[in-house]
Amino acid sequence: MTIPLYDRLMAFEKLGKVLKDHDINVNSGSFDWHNETSSLASAVLKSSLHNKWFTIPSINSALSGIAFMLTSGSLYQWTNHYPIRDCETPETVAVIMAGNIPLVGFHDFLCVLISGKVFLGKLSSDDPFLLPAITEMLVEIEPRFASFIHFTQEKLKDFDAVIATGSNNTARYFDYYFAGYPHIIRKNRNSIAIIDGTESTDDIAALGDDIFMFFGLGCRNVSKVYLPENYDISQLFEGFANFGSLKNHSAYFNNYEYNKAILLINNTPHFDNGFLILKQDQSFSSPVSVLHYDTYKNTADLAGEIALNKDSLQCIVSKNGEWKDSLPFGQAQYPGLSDFADGVDTMLFLSKLSHIE
Repeated sequence: MTIPLYDRLMAFEKLGKVLKDHDINVNSGSFDWHNETSSLASAVLKSSLHNKWFTIPSINSALSGIAFMLTSGSLYQWTNHYPIRDCETPETVAVIMAGNIPLVGFHDFLCVLISGKVFLGKLSSDDPFLLPAITEMLVEIEPRFASFIHFTQEKLKDFDAVIATGSNNTARYFDYYFAGYPHIIRKNRNSIAIIDGTESTDDIAALGDDIFMFFGLGCRNVSKVYLPENYDISQLFEGFANFGSLKNHSAYFNNYEYNKAILLINNTPHFDNGFLILKQDQSFSSPVSVLHYDTYKNTADLAGEIALNKDSLQCIVSKNGEWKDSLPFGQAQYPGLSDFADGVDTMLFLSKLSHIE
């Protein structure tokens, strides 16, 4: 049984509306997680108890991002770029999901189903509840999706292609294990911010969302900032002042205290505002509670450095998105439908799969 493309698009558009209504209810203060009986509310509570990094505000931010992605009309414009075809015996795509932030694998889930394929998901043990709850909502909207969505914790079998996300180490394993299948294998990436010195306190506060949302655990979280020479670091701390509640999250603050102790023991120069450490470092990847920074003399040199390291970067943010191929501050965690992880067009990959009868 196939589901016509129009019906698939309509189902996800309706899902987006349901999630948007959910977001409005949560933000209005009228939503009581502990008395709400829906499968989504149950999954949110289970997730917050199961994973210390999956706080209810973090999960709701992820749900808001999905609702933002599934806005009316955007799905139709997006799919017009691909040669999507329906098949009576659609390919099965195995998707191995990460669990660093809530629902990080939703975009792959969306792409597989919109392309008309069968989704075979292997959930991360860190995020086992949320996507099944979203699936239940989607199947309620469009019951035919029930035969297109499967989850397993067993060894993957009976699939035609693979999408796998993991660390650089697991990526090497995935490359070897799935060499005989069409595949997308994703590795570690990081995101950066470019400061030009003209930013207001509000601009820096918006950058704070890119840094601190999901406690900095996502590949779209900014882990390094580039500053003009002689930039006053206190301007960053002033803009980040509203994020001081991070001190109340035990796991985050434990990381902060540990990293601070290491730097003090080693006499490593750094800046500290009580919940965030700024350390000059060439690396793009920084530990939780630490933000790396580097300085630049001119934009030409900086552009050259970024170009050399483009394969290590997920996204770039800058004031008003003025830097080439960058997003405005505060938008890193709200990707659009065409903002593919690692810059690999998942929909193009899926639409080119040919089922062998």
